[in-house]
Amino acid sequence: MLFVAKIRFLKQKNRFNFNPVSIFKTEPDRVNYTAEMSKNIKKHQTDYAVIVVGGGLAGLTAAIHLSRFGIPTLVLEKNTYPKHKVCGEYVSNEVLPYLNWLGIDPFGMGAKKISRFRLSTPNGKHLEATLPLGGFGLSRYTFDAGLAKKAREQGVIIMEETATDIQFENDRFRVKTRSGQSISGLIVVAAYGKRAALDMALNRDFISRDAPFLAVKTHLKGDFPEDLVSLHTFKGGYCGLSKVEDGSINACYITDFESFKKYRDIVEFQESVLYKNPNLQTVFENSEPLFPKPLTISQISFEDKDPVENHILMCGDTAGLIHPLCGNGMAMAIRSAQILSRHMISFFNEEFPTREAMEKSYEKTWKAEFKFRLKVGRVIAAAFKKYGLSGSLFSILKSFPKILTKIITLTHGKPMKAE
Repeated sequence: MLFVAKIRFLKQKNRFNFNPVSIFKTEPDRVNYTAEMSKNIKKHQTDYAVIVVGGGLAGLTAAIHLSRFGIPTLVLEKNTYPKHKVCGEYVSNEVLPYLNWLGIDPFGMGAKKISRFRLSTPNGKHLEATLPLGGFGLSRYTFDAGLAKKAREQGVIIMEETATDIQFENDRFRVKTRSGQSISGLIVVAAYGKRAALDMALNRDFISRDAPFLAVKTHLKGDFPEDLVSLHTFKGGYCGLSKVEDGSINACYITDFESFKKYRDIVEFQESVLYKNPNLQTVFENSEPLFPKPLTISQISFEDKDPVENHILMCGDTAGLIHPLCGNGMAMAIRSAQILSRHMISFFNEEFPTREAMEKSYEKTWKAEFKFRLKVGRVIAAAFKKYGLSGSLFSILKSFPKILTKIITLTHGKPMKAE
């Protein structure tokens, strides 16, 4: 009872602007606080320390991290779990120490261990490399649902809602939802993915620029090595293949819309373009589609974005999107969640003199971590678009295999710290 009274006093004194680490001396303290928070939620309390808009990898990972420190967190997610999403579904092992620290075990979810990488030209020639850190294959259907389950177990509130507007005034945020709710929070994290209506509402710069790419994803039942992730190029794009937890092959490809619109539908495009690469033709023709129809997303942009806008902290693809050919978007989303969570915890710990100081530090740290990776991804993508994986380029990579390994290293991070 003394602990509960202490929490109530701190809330009344300074509305969530307290030091959670100093409060949680013991595990019983955490349990008591979670119980008190649940009582407040049942009373229809609408104020949260942190509101996360978007319950994908980045948003859920950040919410789980915050929950370890007892920070009242709400996640607004428009979809119901589980749900398939357009994604390469390969994750670098660099994230494992951090995920394990959060109590998340991808292999407990059935993830496939991946150690090899294969790259092929449009005419089918290929070369292989060993992945320096290795990785794993896990569908977003399973991964996101597992993270959501973990978040709820740790006291995170997940609300099936679509955020339609975010306003900042008097050092507080107010988030409006499609159902008419108005929810206030001290911090808002935007982790709603590559592109959303909110980007237009927030008048973000990138939204007015060219977004010429289209992505298609399906799952296939067929033969494919479990320890391999492959990237097969074709005219105007590339397709990634790897196995996920249920043994199905995740096939996800990206192309420019100008190339795609010349054809009647996805089937005709695949047969006319993708199948020119015999590696893709073999997999698609000898596999059974497991989805009623492929999933698609359009208007994909790889333009620069700002990690902080209107005091909103951007995370995951909402902050910046690496070209899928680099095969590391999921790991980047998880790493960005870790960086952001640390900053928010320090903010609640009053280690930053102002909100603006925290925002500047996050932006600086984010750019130091990801800007070079994103630049390398753009350079590689531009080279592929201009020259393709030509005979001469292929010969160079085959003659000097360390170059391919180096490229993989440049687009990946070091093993994340377990903290």
